[in-house]
Amino acid sequence: MEVEPILNTPKMREIQWEGLQKAIRFFYEKVPFERRRMDKAGVKPEDIRSFEDFARAIPIISQEDFRGAMQEGDFDLTRVYRDLFGEERFNDLFLLSSTSGTTGIPTPYPLFRSGLDRVADIFGRIAWRAGIRPGDRMALCFGLSMHAAGTPQLFWYRSVPGLTIIPMGAEAGTERLLTFFKAFKPTVFTGTPSLAIHLIERAEDVLKEPIKNIGFKTLILGAEPGAGIPELRTRLESEYGAKVFDIGAGYGVSCDHPVYQGMHWVAGDYCYYELVDPETKESIPLEDGATGLAVFTPIEPKSGHFFFSLRFTLNDIHQVFTKPCPCGRSGMRYKVVGRADDMLKVKGVPVYPAAIQGIIQSFVPKVSGVFRIVLDQRPPRVVPPLKLKLEYGEGIREGDLGPLEHQILVQMHKQLKIRPSINWVPFNSLDRSTKKTQLIEKLYEK
Repeated sequence: MEVEPILNTPKMREIQWEGLQKAIRFFYEKVPFERRRMDKAGVKPEDIRSFEDFARAIPIISQEDFRGAMQEGDFDLTRVYRDLFGEERFNDLFLLSSTSGTTGIPTPYPLFRSGLDRVADIFGRIAWRAGIRPGDRMALCFGLSMHAAGTPQLFWYRSVPGLTIIPMGAEAGTERLLTFFKAFKPTVFTGTPSLAIHLIERAEDVLKEPIKNIGFKTLILGAEPGAGIPELRTRLESEYGAKVFDIGAGYGVSCDHPVYQGMHWVAGDYCYYELVDPETKESIPLEDGATGLAVFTPIEPKSGHFFFSLRFTLNDIHQVFTKPCPCGRSGMRYKVVGRADDMLKVKGVPVYPAAIQGIIQSFVPKVSGVFRIVLDQRPPRVVPPLKLKLEYGEGIREGDLGPLEHQILVQMHKQLKIRPSINWVPFNSLDRSTKKTQLIEKLYEK
């Protein structure tokens, strides 16, 4: 289907409603886990006659619910997956990846055989919007070991004409990655923003030349905040001499407009997108500037990848934009504000780590950009002041830190209404991750 002309139009709503009705019936009739959810809510497929009925009738679930199902099933994964996916999809299961498993119980992300073409179609749209063309070589630098954006990417981009994928993997470490870059001359990098930054720092040591000399033209970044932070995006584009595209937290990709406009949602014909209030779970209309918890339902259940259940949330807070984008592309756009479970409250003021990161990045190179939020007790409440561990930049003297700290605190108060306590640490003293960077240091768990 040529989807571009009908994104964010009444025609797309018709397609979504027709698909959603079929999906609801499939989940009720074919998936035991979903049938129990609907029975518990006292609803049957025929009771849902509108999008509004759907939002009221079906409760929202998250990764925590899937982890609970695995525990209740005593980790008998054959039984658990038959329950979660249904017999038909279980027998069609092609590949399993997962979250990082920071809770100790990784959440499954299935890829079904019958959905391979659909997933490739979605990511083909993303790749084309990101400027990937025949002859490009993609350095796949997400973690390949179970990472949901790792090995599955080999199947995501398989329909992109003339694209060669080189699965290097974050596990290789920065030195080997840089050596691979030198040898294979990739034109596209896909990985986390923190890895992309770390490679800038290591390139001079390993290759004796700047990262820009590799010849990347496109950086496709996801799995953590960064590509949508103006200061970090500007730094990456300058250092690599390449365009930065933000992906993730849904089926979206940012455009190449000089000012970040959010990510264009490109899969309305495959997945139904909602916003709800994070606390009440009441539906929020998708109006320009609306902010809420993003919720997803696949309208082709056998083609779902990240989203394989009714009304599933990744716990990300999104802001949506429905006015026309200056880039000229169609479709609703969304920006990740932060994770609902990462939100901190300092004197009642909500603060997201990504917002702190944006301010810190604006002070590079006086600071390295690497920092940690140090918590003594479980969030969200933080007894002020909020504690930050922050690396000063290479070549910065300790005598310069007083004025620099004052400038940072002024911006923190101006933009976020907080005055954190900063513990300065030397350049390159905090761990760099080749995978997903954890910005929060949890002292209460030690």
